[in-house]
Amino acid sequence: MVQLRDVNTADIGDAIRLGCQAMSRAFNADDADMPYGGAQVRPEAFLSGSMEGHMPGRLLNGMLAAEDAMGLDLDEEVIDKHARAAFFSYSRAPLPLQRIGQHTNGEGDPIELQEHNLREGFHALYALIAFRKSERAMELAAASIELLFNYWVPNEQWDRVRLERDTSVRLRDIGEGTFIQGPARAIGPLVKLYQATGHQPALDLATALKDKAVREFFLNDGSFATERFGSHVHSTTCAMSSLAQLAECTGDAELMERVKRFYDGGLWDLRDQIGWSIEVSSRPTLCRRGEANNTGDIIETALILGRWGCPEYYADAECMLRSHLLPSQLRDVSFIVEPDNPEGVDGKREVAHRLRGGFGFPAPYGHEPLGIWQSNKPRIGFNIDIVGGSVGSLAAAYKAVVRSDGAGHWVDMLFDGETDALAVQSPYTHPRLAVKVKQPGALHVRLPPWLDGERFNVEGAERPILRDGYAVIENPPVGYWIGFAFDLPVHETTLTWRDSAIRARMRGDEVVAMDNFGTDLTFFPPFD
Repeated sequence: MVQLRDVNTADIGDAIRLGCQAMSRAFNADDADMPYGGAQVRPEAFLSGSMEGHMPGRLLNGMLAAEDAMGLDLDEEVIDKHARAAFFSYSRAPLPLQRIGQHTNGEGDPIELQEHNLREGFHALYALIAFRKSERAMELAAASIELLFNYWVPNEQWDRVRLERDTSVRLRDIGEGTFIQGPARAIGPLVKLYQATGHQPALDLATALKDKAVREFFLNDGSFATERFGSHVHSTTCAMSSLAQLAECTGDAELMERVKRFYDGGLWDLRDQIGWSIEVSSRPTLCRRGEANNTGDIIETALILGRWGCPEYYADAECMLRSHLLPSQLRDVSFIVEPDNPEGVDGKREVAHRLRGGFGFPAPYGHEPLGIWQSNKPRIGFNIDIVGGSVGSLAAAYKAVVRSDGAGHWVDMLFDGETDALAVQSPYTHPRLAVKVKQPGALHVRLPPWLDGERFNVEGAERPILRDGYAVIENPPVGYWIGFAFDLPVHETTLTWRDSAIRARMRGDEVVAMDNFGTDLTFFPPFD
């Protein structure tokens, strides 16, 4: 059994850079460089399936959010390839359409709408508008919103007969799919589109979708039920984060309270204490196959709730980042066996190199969930869309480590970070927590819940006062390091979900040991 050699618990920026490299290598050379969708490393390693209606939005949103957060120097040819795929998916109608079946050489016409992809389509257009000032993307976004108002909004479902009569679109039968697994997913990118452009119809459509979401799904009691939401958990978590984005954008306290009730209630049917989250909620199994996208959505929601004035959610976000999302990245690829490839299939070329930096379907303890080989998906996968979603969430976290506003400077999570106004050295990567204020203003440092407010020493500044979960120094010296000395306590906890339990040993908010049940490819040393 292999314990992975390169496991990251502390460096958000490095995880983002590595994820962007994976997204830059995600093109199918056998299909005119359309981005791949699927990928796995065991039992056989390969990339598969071009997905022009889904992938560009995930990858453009992730990469360009990372560029904005960190100032990354991205390869513009890579961005252009993803943009071409996005525009190809919109080439027959102002909707993110997919070719039916598998194709080569870019052949085939995208005509099928999988309403699950509305979110991804708007994410592609938003990213190109916000970060590349694309007029073409703006025209398509406006036309797509108008189409939804004409063919979906009046009856809160598709007028299929009229849509297929008036356009070349063929609506895919969603079977047991729910509203949460379809249009509700688009609320978040519509909010981003409105914030980037001021295009009022984008906010109007997001609001119309929100009204149905809170009336029928995100109920006032905060509960979750698979029968109501559907079993695809990422759709539920991204709808939750979307509603939080809308509430923050509009200052809607009632909506934010609805989000908070779900976060504190029904979400626990889908996650554990470090933010691991099950991929599919309906399957009666002990296989802990999770999905990193879900964790990213939960983190983004926690960050919004933290900014809303509830700092305990920053604590949850930091624990999820250190203990699960960062460690779950595919970094050590030494175990991947390159497949035989006598026919020179592109999806079997340099698989380990191309997937390094990806995210997938982890257990809390490693890449191989217990029971995966007896499950209905006996594979270890790192689907390409998940790296886009995870990097987008990491970019949001990177920007949320420190902030400044009219009340002063805030250290909300104890990662290394720096802005024009503030620099932070993390106690996880340095001998102590240290903060340098570069511009005048009160300093607020969030105290972790495991740290007794009186059990730390401050060097280089006056003793702080404790206020609402923060250590506050009203007049910190400018240009000098202020040290906060405290121990990162080692403690033991049990991660619970449904009927399963996993023991973990923590050092502050990072895992130092965990039960792994004899599985392979583990993130941490065994608990015993």
